[in-house]
Amino acid sequence: MIAIVMGVVGSGKTTVGRLLAEQLGWKFADADDFHSSPSVEKMRRGTPLSDDDRQPWLASLRTAITNWIAEKHNVVLACSALKSAYRRELEAGPEVRFVYLKGSASVIAERLRAREGHFTGEKILASQFADLEEPEAAVTVDIASTPQQIVARIREGLGLA
Repeated sequence: MIAIVMGVVGSGKTTVGRLLAEQLGWKFADADDFHSSPSVEKMRRGTPLSDDDRQPWLASLRTAITNWIAEKHNVVLACSALKSAYRRELEAGPEVRFVYLKGSASVIAERLRAREGHFTGEKILASQFADLEEPEAAVTVDIASTPQQIVARIREGLGLA
């Protein structure tokens, strides 16, 4: 299975994704690592990425997902996957399942103000919420809980409890 943990910047994708992968004994990957240097710089400056900026990134992710499926790897991928079109691009087979970390803009903004060492921040949060098309076919978990509680709900929703 490829579990894509999705949501806006600051929703906890990496923290929750790493913990989920650790508990399941699966590989963890962060979609941020697939961005080009110019895209990272753009986000660092607080400039949202366009759909054109995201196309090579999505293609790289699709290739990785296809390879993981072919190699029968179980992977947790932390990825914003904000738009339905992006999720369709990433859905390389029935092995792909989406997990949506849902939270309010105020809670996430507070988290971003406290976060250090990441190239994105509160500057792009509004654009992320503007781009967000909430998924219909996903395990949806409210982020108000602790990471451990969120992971427990995800495992239950994916049938991996």
